[in-house]
Amino acid sequence: MSSLNDYIKFTLDIEDQNINGKIYKIYLAELIQPACPYCRSTNLKHNGHYVSNVRFITADASKPVTIRLRKQRVLCNDCLKRSMSQSNLVNKYYHISNVSKPKVLSALTEGRSMTSIARAHNLSVNTVQRVLTSCSAKFYDDFDRFLAFGEFKGVGKKLHFICLDGDTHKVVQILRTRFKPDILRYFYKFTPKARSMVKTVTMDLNCYYPLVARELFPNAQIVIDRFHMVQMLTRSFNSLRVQIMKQFKKQSLEYKLLKSPWKLYLMKYDKLNKTTPYYDWLFKDYLTQEHVVLDGLECNKTLENTYWIMQDFMTAIQNKDEKQIIHFHLLNSKQTVGKQMHQTLLTFKHNYTGVLNGISSNYSNGCLEGINRKIKQIERTACGYNNFSHLLIRIRLEENIVKEKEPNNYFLVA
Repeated sequence: MSSLNDYIKFTLDIEDQNINGKIYKIYLAELIQPACPYCRSTNLKHNGHYVSNVRFITADASKPVTIRLRKQRVLCNDCLKRSMSQSNLVNKYYHISNVSKPKVLSALTEGRSMTSIARAHNLSVNTVQRVLTSCSAKFYDDFDRFLAFGEFKGVGKKLHFICLDGDTHKVVQILRTRFKPDILRYFYKFTPKARSMVKTVTMDLNCYYPLVARELFPNAQIVIDRFHMVQMLTRSFNSLRVQIMKQFKKQSLEYKLLKSPWKLYLMKYDKLNKTTPYYDWLFKDYLTQEHVVLDGLECNKTLENTYWIMQDFMTAIQNKDEKQIIHFHLLNSKQTVGKQMHQTLLTFKHNYTGVLNGISSNYSNGCLEGINRKIKQIERTACGYNNFSHLLIRIRLEENIVKEKEPNNYFLVA
């Protein structure tokens, strides 16, 4: 940039060292008024020009393009009304070209920050925000027969409610809060006939989601998500493992068996290596993964019972075998288990129908977890959002719901 500054100062005979220069491409153009917009008369009297510096799109962001557009002002001799020539290149009294707006809207779907988009298109961040806000009226609320309920952390580290279509994986609605009154208030906007057509509602183990689903969708089956069931089981076992591990000394073999290979306990038992031993430097012996897990479970009988209940549940969920839960009475097990695992089994028992539907159904909250991953990326790119509306519209744009039409050809004489 120093050579550019020197060139500008040398050309214009500027001696001030504090002036910095930047290359601009400026095009001079004139927009004529062929007829009166009111009476379509061509008997016009020209009355000066209105000069507008229109910012135009460019492939090289380091060399912004500006069109210095001179719009004719005319007076109609027939109807005696004044007017100014207009073009769809730029709206009246605006200085941002209409061609730039679809370009900015397309960039907003690419996971980029508003600052980088504004810098690349020779615009301000406020202009990019206005283009983003202008899309809010283009979204519509609709849902089909299969829904998925969930939440994500958004503005101010607060949890927002999100609802997805289970088939198309499109966002139905995102609410500012996840509380029961707000969810009911939104879905009561739809007719009872539309709500009665919903067949399944997939959700996590939130305590009031089943109550909301039964009240809003009388004919829908409640499906508890399989991922959240496995997550609760593994967390319950892991908390007991840590609790028992801390009862032993750090130098003891029991502590090492429960501390280091913690990932093996969370794996499915069928996937453990049972045939090929390997030398473990921690235990100074050749062991298989199965030997390590079984030796660790021998440290405590309660831990062993909790482990096998977790494995039986995971096997039933993977094989979609609801009979295993019904016939083997996993929810009514009389074996001594950890306190948190006992609470997990009580939660499953309280949502018994939803758990069985979740095991046998093909629907899950996997699509919703994928959307939550995209939302985290959107927030990370922008370093967080303070405006919930901007976050909501940006999520919708990431789903490519808005499709902008190409701008029409404009009449311009250069």
